[in-house]
Amino acid sequence: MNPQAVVTGASSGIGLELAKVFADNGYDLVIAAEDDAIDTVAEEIRGRGGVQVDAVQVDLSSYQGVEDLVARIRASGRPVDALAVNAGVGVGGDFVRDTSVDDNLEIVNLNVTSAVHLTHRVLSDMVDRKEGRVLFTSSIAATTPGPFQAVYAASKAFLASFGQGLREELKNTGVSVTMLMPGPTDTNFFDRAGMQDTKVAQSAKDDPAQVAREGFEALMKGEDHVVAGSVKNKAQALAGRALPDPVKAKAHRKMSEPGSAE
Repeated sequence: MNPQAVVTGASSGIGLELAKVFADNGYDLVIAAEDDAIDTVAEEIRGRGGVQVDAVQVDLSSYQGVEDLVARIRASGRPVDALAVNAGVGVGGDFVRDTSVDDNLEIVNLNVTSAVHLTHRVLSDMVDRKEGRVLFTSSIAATTPGPFQAVYAASKAFLASFGQGLREELKNTGVSVTMLMPGPTDTNFFDRAGMQDTKVAQSAKDDPAQVAREGFEALMKGEDHVVAGSVKNKAQALAGRALPDPVKAKAHRKMSEPGSAE
């Protein structure tokens, strides 16, 4: 029987490419997203041959949505060999004047709360079995304060810290945790976040398929993290460890401030 992977946020972007690379490596899949494109994605992946795909349309920003996904996973009667916590959302703009409370709470609910919720549910079974792999899609945004996407950057910093903490806790349990840290990637993120008039949105972007492959390879090797994509991303991640936060925040502002693309 094939191993089984769960991938969230799998209807597009990095999540879609992660689902494909798992399938290409012989994993059956449970894939989840809030939009009905998840069913089309499931058909596409099944068409690649050799794997089973269960598509779950669910709102993971809600407590019940996570519980519904967990119920579907457990209904299969099969263990989760790999969990890719990828679902996420962002919003750009001035925190006070351009974004709403609801916008920002949705980021926290999906990027942070649901990640903790789903990981706790799935990890308990992995620890009992003494095997499993978890991949968190964080970001190089985790390495710097993010003016004009302050909550998003903070949510990615949470995931990076959360994942590293879990990794240390889980030493010698047979369960590994890896953080995928891409830079700007050619997905619909910037459209959804309302950031098309920013310099970062108009800059060169990485191929989500490449990002997914690098994440999968790091996961299989049991690495703690991978800065995926361009050399520029790797340089930014290194600078993130060395520079003071005010310096990094000022530099980020030049990329993320509304109108900076002009």
